[in-house]
Amino acid sequence: MIDNLDEIDPNSVGAILYRPKDDVDRLLADFAQDIAQQGVRIGGIVQRNSRCANGTHVMLAIDVATGQEISISQPLGSGAMSCNLDTNGLAKAAAVVSQALRNEIDLLVINKFAKQEAAGRGLRAEFVGAITQGVPVLTAVPKKCLAQWRTFTAGVGTLLPCDRQSLEQWWCDISTRVARSGAFSPSCGYLATTIPDRRQ
Repeated sequence: MIDNLDEIDPNSVGAILYRPKDDVDRLLADFAQDIAQQGVRIGGIVQRNSRCANGTHVMLAIDVATGQEISISQPLGSGAMSCNLDTNGLAKAAAVVSQALRNEIDLLVINKFAKQEAAGRGLRAEFVGAITQGVPVLTAVPKKCLAQWRTFTAGVGTLLPCDRQSLEQWWCDISTRVARSGAFSPSCGYLATTIPDRRQ
């Protein structure tokens, strides 16, 4: 559990609420890349799903700071069309997030709070570390895990629709708050003018 929730800016935790049909992985990845190109110090991971030549699905965690790809899935067996989470890959992804927290970053992205985190596994400890430190956190939460997310955060945080405009507005608000503390100087104007919406 998170012990110091009463000391945390509730708006500094952004959670994109999404449904199965939403391409939340692309939304997060594109947004992270775009604000990094504007000089925002960003760390953490996003997710990319792909399909191998044999038809199996592969899940990759991408380090947003370096572009390093980490496989976080393993096939179930010969002929399987789905996969299980790879514990070694998850450990490597967790290490990327932990390293980002040791650096001076403006925003931490963790691809999602899903059933693994809801059950106390996955990257749950990294979520606790980031929120406890007061680092602005952006993640995605599937609708089916919303109740567990609310329990985990005790209702702290901002739920965001799965769209670019809401994401940009949240970050503009948060970056302005962070700037007041002297961490960095944001420019919210670029959000509407120079960051492309890759869905178009």
